[in-house]
Amino acid sequence: MTRRLFLSMPLLAQETVIRVDVKLIRILASARDQYGQLIGNLNKEDFQIFDDGVEQETSIFERSTTQPLSVVVMLDISASVAKDLKYETDAALRFAKSLFNEGNEEDSLALITFNHNVDLIAGFTRRMQRLENAIRNIKTGAGTSLYDAISLASEELEGRPGRKVIICVSDGGDTASFGKFNNANIAVQRAQAAVYPILVTPITNDAGRNRGGENALQLIAERSGGRILLPASYEKLSNSFDEILRDLRTQYLLAYYPKNLTGKRNKFHKLEVKLKQPGLRVSARTGYYEETL
Repeated sequence: MTRRLFLSMPLLAQETVIRVDVKLIRILASARDQYGQLIGNLNKEDFQIFDDGVEQETSIFERSTTQPLSVVVMLDISASVAKDLKYETDAALRFAKSLFNEGNEEDSLALITFNHNVDLIAGFTRRMQRLENAIRNIKTGAGTSLYDAISLASEELEGRPGRKVIICVSDGGDTASFGKFNNANIAVQRAQAAVYPILVTPITNDAGRNRGGENALQLIAERSGGRILLPASYEKLSNSFDEILRDLRTQYLLAYYPKNLTGKRNKFHKLEVKLKQPGLRVSARTGYYEETL
């Protein structure tokens, strides 16, 4: 949505028209109490939005918003998860069925798989048969191109209307991507997508774990307004997908027209969403790029 303002200024008996585009910035937010329970009954007045440190006026507010969802589910199909692949695919299909049965009739889902290659095996659809057929042909392989997969998912989401979500099932390691962490993080911010990594780490001690990769995924999630989930095993994947769906059904939509800001175009803006009520915490994306609005 764009508001276009026309300002007239006299200059040497001529009239110069200055055109200013004011873009509506949308933010999806989730609120939790000190015990981690979702809070769904807050009002517009409970939130504060800051754009590069300048407080903004909330123009649109929706509680438990039903704006359509575009969800990309990314499945790690590297050789190390071959024995658990069925848990991944079953959980993804179960999530898709729940998404389509309970939400907006325009909700849609796409599937990406990654090992040394990254493949979009099903574009955005609501057809379960299409998703089932795509999953049936999956074959595992060596390598893990996690960051490239996140970048592809972000590209697929960029420009789509409504809410945009990336769910990534992984152990956090990346061994084969051409791009790096920063490439994936910037792609997510440009797409304005929330990232929910489901990080399966059956190894509990540090030996054999990729702590750097785990921390990178957590950082991408926090900056995007998503959150990381840590199931104990692949058998528990469906529980994590259920938690994500509860998050998506309890989201707030906040939107504002930026005011009182200075700076050049194509700049990254730092966003901060705060809750006035003590003891509550909020998850929301932490920035946006002007050029993608």
